[in-house]
Amino acid sequence: MILGIDLGGTNLCIGLVEDNLVKQAVSVPSFSPSFTLEQTLEYLADRISEVITPEVEKIGIGVPSVVDVEKGIVYDAANIPSWKEVHLKEYLESRFGLPVDINNDANCYAMGAYGKFPEDSKPEVLVTVTLGTGIGIGVVDHGRLFCGGNCGEGELGYLKYKDGCLEEYCSRQYFDRHGVQCHDAAKAALEGDADAIRLFDDFGRNLGYALSIFMYAYDPSHIVFGGGIANALPLFRPSMDAYLKENFPFAGNVERLHIEAQTSGEVPIIGASLL
Repeated sequence: MILGIDLGGTNLCIGLVEDNLVKQAVSVPSFSPSFTLEQTLEYLADRISEVITPEVEKIGIGVPSVVDVEKGIVYDAANIPSWKEVHLKEYLESRFGLPVDINNDANCYAMGAYGKFPEDSKPEVLVTVTLGTGIGIGVVDHGRLFCGGNCGEGELGYLKYKDGCLEEYCSRQYFDRHGVQCHDAAKAALEGDADAIRLFDDFGRNLGYALSIFMYAYDPSHIVFGGGIANALPLFRPSMDAYLKENFPFAGNVERLHIEAQTSGEVPIIGASLL
């Protein structure tokens, strides 16, 4: 049994995982922005203590930050003001007497998505794209998580695009700049609202451009979308697919590419357990 943890700026999700299945999970509010570092660590340890069992052999945790994977040091965690340099592995191993593995949350999502595929149809090269406040990219190459030299292999959302960067046009920020929530826009599009439909068509073309970059960089066999916006995949997929077919020079790669969405909250917990 492994304890998998998905630590976000809003929610802290903890689950007991066995054989890539979440046996039990809880979701509680994450740290208050006013918490000191010591308060956040105590809060995290208390929540773990409420779930952990004697059968747990290891703890895996995904955090929204750059991580020194070997030493388990977390740097400048997003939406956690007090987390500038946190020796999280050392703290948790001392507290619970178990081995602890830590990685970026997007990488944990990638491992979880990989784990959800049946054993006889695992992707050769999987690229995952979480569509949230920004975009997070994870890469699993023949079963092995690719982290790069500094746990920052997937930060392609910062590439220049139009008058900003990619993630401004391929995440929640795109809908924000149009003054609408993605959920509301999706509801309107499904009801036939022409403006909402055009909004998702444009979003899909932007994402198609982003996927072309990911394909040049990683040559994936599979791409999996996560995050809340991924629930609207049927609305933006037609224009996204059309962009790739019209603009990506290697037609065979586009035809063989498998694209799907995995939006279950269990995916990053499973991924953390697989670190």
